[in-house]
Amino acid sequence: RLHVVMLSLIKLPRVFTINQVPKVFHEDSIISGYRPPCSSATDCILSLFQLTNETLNIWTHFVPTWYFLWKLVTVVLTQSAWQDAFTWPLVILLLSCSMYPLASSCAHTFSSMSERARHICFFFDYGALSFYSLGSAITYSAYVFPDKWVNSFFHQCYIPIAVLNTVICTTLACYSRFPECQSPKFSKCLRVVAFAYPYLFDNIPLFYRVFLCVGEGCTNNDTNILHYNHIGLAFLTGFLFATHLPERLAPGSFDYIGHSHQLFHVCGILGTYMQIKAIEQDMETRRSWLLDHSIPFTFANSLGAGLLCVVLSLTIIIIYSLPLLSATTLQEKKRGKGPKKAKSARTARSPVS
Repeated sequence: RLHVVMLSLIKLPRVFTINQVPKVFHEDSIISGYRPPCSSATDCILSLFQLTNETLNIWTHFVPTWYFLWKLVTVVLTQSAWQDAFTWPLVILLLSCSMYPLASSCAHTFSSMSERARHICFFFDYGALSFYSLGSAITYSAYVFPDKWVNSFFHQCYIPIAVLNTVICTTLACYSRFPECQSPKFSKCLRVVAFAYPYLFDNIPLFYRVFLCVGEGCTNNDTNILHYNHIGLAFLTGFLFATHLPERLAPGSFDYIGHSHQLFHVCGILGTYMQIKAIEQDMETRRSWLLDHSIPFTFANSLGAGLLCVVLSLTIIIIYSLPLLSATTLQEKKRGKGPKKAKSARTARSPVS
């Protein structure tokens, strides 16, 4: 009885239709299930336990975060990661795999607090995805490159270009939020390009290895099956993100369960899981050969590159966030001055009257 009484005392936030929230909160072909556009942090957390159009977006990334964190802790504690430079790229990947779903779930949770909060929350989401992209590149450079490309000129330039791509990705993705209300299609295309470009670059060595390479030096082993699974899920993830299917075919029918962003999250997480499995198998089966023939495993091409990515992405996020914060502060000051002026004017008139 006590828990029933407690639940009855908790007032869950009401949900709105698309016509009741500002345009910046609109989602393509999602008609209902919107949370209040000026929710408090408490309301946002309470909304995790009611069905809205964001609920499954949050949980489909929040729950897998703990699996990836468990994997990260396992590698660090059981494989003596800090003493073995060969495992450093895997540590960066697992760290990025833990960060991006956590950042995504937090962004979806607190994005209904205000327009400014929505933009800033997703800035961090995009920065985390850029970090994941670099984590993938670092592990591909370390464990996945086909034998015949190892130590090539492209291999030596691969990580520096991947770091540059994180800057491009975060910058374009953050910028894509500003024209969203006026030009939603342009904004969507810009965001798709921002994430598709680094993914395609990162996977050049993998695509060559599993689709094009023939003969000696192609690294044709059992791990390729896992890579095929990961690639298939990755392209399905991109397809769902770009097309807004199935809700575009029946607007309003998938508002709460089954819309593209939920499916996008699920496919993305499954793809990441398959990617980690493939990389761990490549890492185990190719270890001795890679230690003898590949580029040396150093701080600069693993942990250092990841740290640089974090610093650059945070800098970009701050640059984009400052105008939003200053504009809000200015509006609050104007609202604060208004009543004071009105009060002073009434005070000045009162002796005359």
